[in-house]
Amino acid sequence: MSRPNSTLDQVNVRELKGVGPKMADKLAGLGIHTVQDLLFHLPLRYQDRTRITPIGALQPGIDAVIEGEVRAADIAFGRRRSLVCRLQDHTGTVTLRFFHFSAAQKENLTNGVTLRCFGEARRGASGLEMYHPEYHAVDPLNPEPNEQSLTPIYPSSEGLSQQGWRKLALQALTMLQPNTLIEWLPQSFNIGDTLPISLEHALQYLHSPPIDAPVELLREGKHAYQQQLAFEELLAHNLSLLKLRNQTLKHGAPPIAKNSDLNQRFLHQLGFDFTRAQQRVAAEIDRDMSSAKPMLRLVQGDVGSGKTVVAALAALNAAASGYQVAIMAPTEILAEQHLANFTRWMTPLGLDIGWLSGKVKGKQRQQQLKAIAEHSVDIIVGTHALFQQEVVFARLGLAVIDEQHRFGVHQRLALKEKANQDIGQPHQLIMTATPIPRTLAMSAYADLDTSVIDELPPGRTPISTVVIDNNRRSQIIDRVRNACVEGRQTYWVCTLIEESDTLEAQAAEDTCEQLKLALPDIKVALIHGRMKPSEKESIMAAFKANQIDLLVATTVIEVGVDVPNASLMIIENAERLGLSQLHQLRGRVGRGPTASHCVLMYQAPLGKLGKQRLQIMRQSSDGFVIAEKDLELRGPGELLGTRQTGLMQLRIANLERDSHLLEAVNILARQMINDHPVAVNPLIQRWIADGEQYAQV
Repeated sequence: MSRPNSTLDQVNVRELKGVGPKMADKLAGLGIHTVQDLLFHLPLRYQDRTRITPIGALQPGIDAVIEGEVRAADIAFGRRRSLVCRLQDHTGTVTLRFFHFSAAQKENLTNGVTLRCFGEARRGASGLEMYHPEYHAVDPLNPEPNEQSLTPIYPSSEGLSQQGWRKLALQALTMLQPNTLIEWLPQSFNIGDTLPISLEHALQYLHSPPIDAPVELLREGKHAYQQQLAFEELLAHNLSLLKLRNQTLKHGAPPIAKNSDLNQRFLHQLGFDFTRAQQRVAAEIDRDMSSAKPMLRLVQGDVGSGKTVVAALAALNAAASGYQVAIMAPTEILAEQHLANFTRWMTPLGLDIGWLSGKVKGKQRQQQLKAIAEHSVDIIVGTHALFQQEVVFARLGLAVIDEQHRFGVHQRLALKEKANQDIGQPHQLIMTATPIPRTLAMSAYADLDTSVIDELPPGRTPISTVVIDNNRRSQIIDRVRNACVEGRQTYWVCTLIEESDTLEAQAAEDTCEQLKLALPDIKVALIHGRMKPSEKESIMAAFKANQIDLLVATTVIEVGVDVPNASLMIIENAERLGLSQLHQLRGRVGRGPTASHCVLMYQAPLGKLGKQRLQIMRQSSDGFVIAEKDLELRGPGELLGTRQTGLMQLRIANLERDSHLLEAVNILARQMINDHPVAVNPLIQRWIADGEQYAQV
């Protein structure tokens, strides 16, 4: 892989005509600094402007190129002032309408001028109209040739027009000559029969597809050239994570041995036995932590599978070996629950528990920071406050991060800064109750080893799920009344906090008031994300203590809340939530020995997607089956959470569509790390905006 003298990754976009300081700043905002970056900023879709449609043949809702003579241009005064231009050819007349226009524009649209326009025809007050079409004047005596390729539409931002993008891309393509882009993939590696294709050829084609290009394949992202680039992009993301993993492993970690005596005492006081799955995962964690390399392990387990208690065993071993443990959760409610559990489990064993969250302030905060720095606490539970610069651990040996998808990858990696140079990196145990499909885990968590707790503890009762139209609300309220009278508690989940004009959803506050009126003998309370932490804490404590019968809540209770006496879950507007979120919410019940039920209320009419989601929820209680379906229906961004996909901002690849490439991507990523290390950084740089900054985290 020899590097030519002037490769396009070395040519600044400022060298292109029309790119001054302001334009360069706008491009930089999209991660475009070099001509190579510009070439890899590929079209989202294409328009066919290769033929002129007679005005008489225009169809509503269809984009088309038309050419005709201006017959009139006037300002119309209606609800909104607009410039109206009548355009005519030998087959008919169409109206061009502009709501934003200048005096100069009106002056130029004089009778007799011939225009070529591109836009979408719509039905309007005077027949078919085009709103704000692209247009320019042409000379009827010297006919302008039609476009010879499909017209690209680029991802853009404010102040960057499509015409501007095309001009820049044309300049970049002119500079794209043989050997100006380096082929970093080993030539020996093949994907399928038609690959690999030269980058130069693929980019020329995708920026300017010929008239006979298979538009359907391009639209679906399945063209061989798109697949070639998707493969390289997925490879770059995989390499970035493997590189981060290798950097972490280089630093070493404190070997932590299993403390059999304390383990036995801990398990004995629990009062229940680990499932086979819990035993297997605990053994994998023990093996990792006994090594002098940092553990980087993701533990997946369905709602209620017992991940926290497995993490507690790892924390116990670390603390018994003289190291500190950080337990981090994404919300105050979940962190407080961990605090209660770890205090109950660890205090009898002689360990000290610390607590640090955003609401710990003033003198109390200073005391906690001092205790952490002086190692007078063994296990520190908290929220993302544990990442803050002022937090200094004396001997951090293990970091446990719950609900990883709520944090960004950067935040997890920032724990390296908390390492004590004398003892090396802390071991990292990542937990999630959001089951992650294998294809997604292979991509988004390529830097982690994965364990799965695929068995629920005995005694957990299955949850029956029913789907009910919102117009049967009174029946559901009766059901809630009966459950509460029998001494059981209920959640009623609303998907919005306040009224919205656009979404037909009952606001949580209104719902709470309505339920109080309908159920005067039932103790009803409200909890939502906008409340102060102290308010939320006291309400949850009262609910746990069975002082509240019915808790009206937003999705703030999605993760980690454990009230075994709650056996009925009502979810309003369930059709508007993703499957994984519905599954998480449903998992708040069924945590005790009583038969539990989940009622999914929907607002008719139900769309196709909503119908599919609710049907899957009714049919399955397996989190992994649900996660696979969620990936199919919603795509990876929503399933992982936007912050987790910080490095998975894919430009061309699509994890669902291109999952068939991931096996080969994984194989090649490992091969390149070992055999072609010189290609790793350039590939990351090519595909991940500010990739090198990311790699330094």
